[in-house]
Amino acid sequence: MEGGLKVLKNTQIIILGICFAVATIVSTVILSKGLLQIKKFSNEVIDVTGSAEKKIVSDYIVWESAFTVRNPVLKTAYAELREDLGKVKAYFLGQGIKEDELIVNQATTQTLYEKTEEGHDTNEVVGYKVAQSIEVRSFDVKKVMDISRKSTELLDQDVQFISGVPEYFYTKLAELKVEMLAMATENAKERAKSMAASTGNKIGLMRSAKMGIFQITPVNSYDVSWYGNNDTSSYEKKVMAVVNVTFAIGG
Repeated sequence: MEGGLKVLKNTQIIILGICFAVATIVSTVILSKGLLQIKKFSNEVIDVTGSAEKKIVSDYIVWESAFTVRNPVLKTAYAELREDLGKVKAYFLGQGIKEDELIVNQATTQTLYEKTEEGHDTNEVVGYKVAQSIEVRSFDVKKVMDISRKSTELLDQDVQFISGVPEYFYTKLAELKVEMLAMATENAKERAKSMAASTGNKIGLMRSAKMGIFQITPVNSYDVSWYGNNDTSSYEKKVMAVVNVTFAIGG
């Protein structure tokens, strides 16, 4: 009797061991299949680059100009500089520039020395050159642009006036970037659809997106820089946004 129970017990142990072995093999197969599917899912993607372009008009201008005076006496030079500053401000205000759009910068002084025949400075002071710059910062871009072009009229008032090149800015860049990136992403999606369709596939969900170069250039320029351009020399500009997007591939 005891021998029969022992045989039955051993048989149950063997059967239980076989069940465990089978279950382990089946689990391994299922897990391996799952891993293969996950790997396949993660590998079947398409990387595309999308872009968007838009023309904008500058809405803010910064224009800097300067005027100088030379005189053997420093005190007199500064007195003449103050007089010229009055002429410059009066001219600007008369042209429609507002007082709060003007920034008068600190005057600078340069000591002038007598030159040798070879053109080298000596220790003999022959006079002083004092200079002052004035900036115009305004949202009225066209008005300031026009004034900058005709400002040499100040030369007729005996002002040694030098007009700088205006700088043009667009103040809504933050909002524009969001809009442009959305457009570039949509462009990337259309490109991905076209590429997938050529192989009989469809695109799935977007896996990742990375903002690329943001370029601001003159309208007729095709300059591209790896770190991006931010043109301030032109009134009318062209903005280009680039985005790198990864999509899943469907059946």
